[in-house]
Amino acid sequence: MAKSFKRSYKFSFKTSLYLSIFLTLIVGVFSLWTSGFLIWPTLGFALVCFLISFIIIQYRVEHFIYKRIKNIYDNVALLDASTLDPSQITTDMATLTKEVEKFAKGKKLEIETLQVRETYRKEFIGNVSHELKTPLFTVQGYILTLLDGAMKDKAVRKKYLQRANKGVERLIYIVKDLDMITKLETGDLHLNKEDFNIVELIQNVFDLLEMKAAKKNISLVFDRPYKEPIMVKADMDRMQQVISNLVVNSIKYGKKDGTTEVSIENLIKNKVIIRISDNGEGIEKANIPRLFERFFRVDKSGSRKEGGSGLGLSIVKHILEAHNEKIYVESVYGVSSEFSFTLEKAKSSTKTAGKKIKA
Repeated sequence: MAKSFKRSYKFSFKTSLYLSIFLTLIVGVFSLWTSGFLIWPTLGFALVCFLISFIIIQYRVEHFIYKRIKNIYDNVALLDASTLDPSQITTDMATLTKEVEKFAKGKKLEIETLQVRETYRKEFIGNVSHELKTPLFTVQGYILTLLDGAMKDKAVRKKYLQRANKGVERLIYIVKDLDMITKLETGDLHLNKEDFNIVELIQNVFDLLEMKAAKKNISLVFDRPYKEPIMVKADMDRMQQVISNLVVNSIKYGKKDGTTEVSIENLIKNKVIIRISDNGEGIEKANIPRLFERFFRVDKSGSRKEGGSGLGLSIVKHILEAHNEKIYVESVYGVSSEFSFTLEKAKSSTKTAGKKIKA
């Protein structure tokens, strides 16, 4: 409540006036009954009565309000009561009311924010538990089976140990992804920025994911041939992770016999935008704001047939934010989805990139 209250005399003036008129009438009537009505002494009495009443009422009202406001400070912790200046607290109740209402609205907003965070925390803990318990129970099941006697059979023992190992690998995968997100959020993950050809990097990702895409007969293509290199400045390993996660996501939710297409365009003088689009099932509008939350899945069935840690898009968002870049999502449910993100051009190619890339 840094705002000062303006001094108001309206209440004291009116009250003093009413008291003066009332008392003057009584004195006037009394004078008529006794020694006769004297106008000047009566007017003098009225003036003195008004002045005395005004001073006393103004002082008492200000003192009364100051005490009450100090109690408000003490009770609701609006501000430290020791900072309250009595000279600021007067009979201007309208200003006081506005300040208290402003404080109440601020507290209401703070409470609503805390409630949202609490809901997110509960969902996050539930999701982590769900993601971890599946591989844990799988590993435990195979180990218990081996301990119950299956380990005597060499063929069964090898098969069950291999399956248990897959469960452990999935746990390690989830923990590593969580560790990476934590480091990105706290700024502990060092980015090794360098100039590199983004076209070549994307082609490398295509080559790595070719077999995965072939299982659903999905084609991984550029929107057009890029004969000239397009140089950008970023952490190449992290950018490979970003593009890999986005392409894997498009394959995972893409339609069989579909296409995942990547395009690179000029955005502004020192930026390019990479678009990764598919003709898959699309995303419902209500789900788009939550896509980058940890463990959030559009498919609520709980199926994990597609694998992954459920952290891919969250990692993408955090890596790009660490580069001071942004990611965008456009989707039409049942038709297609497009993820796009910006990257800084390498300084050496800033002047010529516009000629090499179709805007």
